[in-house]
Parts: sequence; structure tokens; C-alpha cells
Amino acid sequence: MEQRDDECGRRRTRRRPEWRTAVVALVVAGVVAVGCSDDDTRTNGDGRVRAELGSVTSVVEELRPSVVAVAFAVGDQQGAGSGVIVREDGVIVTNAHVVGPAVAAAQSAGTGAAEVEVLMADGTRMVATVEAVDIVTDLAVLRVDRRDLPAAVLADSFPEVGELAVAIGNPLGFDNTVTAGIISGLQRSLPDELTGGSQALVDLIQTDAAISPGNSGGALVNADAEVVGITVAYVPPAFGAVSLGFAIPAPTVSAVVESLLEDGRVDHVYLGVQVVALTPQVADRFDMAVRRGVVVIEAESGAPAAAAGVRSGDVITEVGEVAVEDVGDLLTQLRRFAPGDTVQLIVQRNGQQLGLEAELAARPID
Repeated sequence: MEQRDDECGRRRTRRRPEWRTAVVALVVAGVVAVGCSDDDTRTNGDGRVRAELGSVTSVVEELRPSVVAVAFAVGDQQGAGSGVIVREDGVIVTNAHVVGPAVAAAQSAGTGAAEVEVLMADGTRMVATVEAVDIVTDLAVLRVDRRDLPAAVLADSFPEVGELAVAIGNPLGFDNTVTAGIISGLQRSLPDELTGGSQALVDLIQTDAAISPGNSGGALVNADAEVVGITVAYVPPAFGAVSLGFAIPAPTVSAVVESLLEDGRVDHVYLGVQVVALTPQVADRFDMAVRRGVVVIEAESGAPAAAAGVRSGDVITEVGEVAVEDVGDLLTQLRRFAPGDTVQLIVQRNGQQLGLEAELAARPID
């Protein structure tokens, strides 16, 4: 598996002292229970159900032409996912992990930009070039040689919890599959062990609209036929989950796509720490004075955090005057800053609270 730094600069290639291994083991041992609701929209009457179904039908009619299937074959390896047309002049957005193997193969062979196949809703097959990817947000920009594509409208704000959510994509090769549900939550975070990669995802939209392998890169749409998110992940039943799907918010997608098209990259801030969430078990075992925050496993030498005075064993409890309770909070808060910005950190060390200032750097390019 390729190893990368995220905004926190986490690396997994170095051996940890015993206390660090103990902290990580205690964190990984935690189990999150997910419950189910017995609510049913039909209790509000068949009229409401018919209205909701009618809304879904109209949304699908408008958005389906803007959703494509993405596929590639590299040697014996094949991959597939979904994509959304976001500009009439041939620009399509998908997930970086959908096209990742094709990009890696092209880089290894020195053949230039990777190419994948795109299947339009009308059955047209086209070759798409992977113009740029951003692994931090798990987004990629593709381009096809067309100037008359039916572009989707990306919402310019976050949806509200409880509103209609329609997922359109190509799960398991079933083209133009539609599922419907609601927006279940906002500002969700997924650790890397649930994303299947080396990159945690933050600031996500949660939905109970069914999402399966192959939906990645597809559209999550509201009742106004606006794309509110690009579907990116789901928690499988093996984790005890039911209908836990996630999407990258449209405002994030718009900003990343613009940056990738203009500069070929997105500048993300870099703090340079490897951290895990502080759990009650960790706090008790190491007799810590605080019960929330993130424990610094390693402050990378020469990185902004180390330069600011952050040490291994510190507990970061605030970033930029905003409380931090887990790794997702830390990543989310860091994304509100730009490289070169100075951010205030509140850390707990040996029972004392310290205020430190770190000048954030640009995330190193892999």
C-alpha cells in the first residue's frame, strides 16, 4: 500500500516506542455501536410517500444524463466506478481512488496522463484523460473531447439534515442505478481503516441512501436536482452498519475541481504530527489530566508542530480556538487554514496547559 502524509503528516513506516504502541492498541480496540430506527415515512400517509417518489422521479430524469460510468483495465487489474459531468466542455469529476490504479500504472510506465473509459448515460463510450487528482479529498478530474455535455449543477451550500437525498451511480456494474433516502448527518469523519486507504476523510455528508462498490464518484442529489455531494464511501455490514453512506460536499468539490484545473494540484496545510484520539482507556492508563483531544504519537522533526514546541505525548485539545475531540476534528479545523497561516494550539503536557503557535506549511508532494 502506498504510504502518504495527510494534513497531520502521519507516517506509518517508523517503529514506535512501547507506550505509543499501547496507545494505538487501546484506540483500535474501541467498538462503535450503530443503532437502527423503527420510523417509517408511511406512517405519515400514502400521500407523502407518493409525493416523495414523484420528486425522486423528476430528479432522476434531470440528473441521470450527467452521471457516467468510469472503467479501466491495467494488465490483469480492472476497476470501475462512477463520475459526474460538471462542465459542458468535457470536465468530469470522480474519486481519486476510482482512477488511482490507472494513474499509478501510467506513472510507472512513464506514458504520461492516465486514460480511462467513460460510458455516458446514452450509451456512448469515450476515452477520458485523468487531468489531476487530489488524494487528500479523494477527488479526480477527468476530461473527454466533447463540448456539449449535460453538466450537473453543483450546490453552493451544504444540505440540511433530513432533506431528500438521491444517489445515482453504477454499483457493481449496474449502470444508472438510483437509490433514495435522506441526509442523515453533516461534518462526518471516516478514519483510514474504514476508507480502505491511507487517507482519512473529513467534512463528509452522511446519507442512508444505499451506496455500494461502484457508486464511488457518483452523484448525491437533492430535491432540486442539484448535486449536493460526490459519493465516496460506505461502511459495510461487516462493521455492523446499515445504510451508512458518505459523500464529499459540493462546495468542497467545486473548490477542488477549480484548483485542479488551474494548477493541477490543491495546496493543503501540513502540521506534521501523527496522532490518535484520546479515549478514556488511554487517559486512565497513562493518568492523563484531560479526557478529550488527540494524543501526539510523533511530532515530525522540522515540521511546523515540532518547530512550535509540540512533543510526543502531548494532547492537543484546541486548534484555532476550536475544541478538538478526535482526529477528524483536527483535520477539519486544519482545512480552514492555508499554508503560511499561524494557528494557535492548546496542548496538555504533564498536567499543564500550554499555548503554542505553529506556522502551517504546505503539505509535501508525494
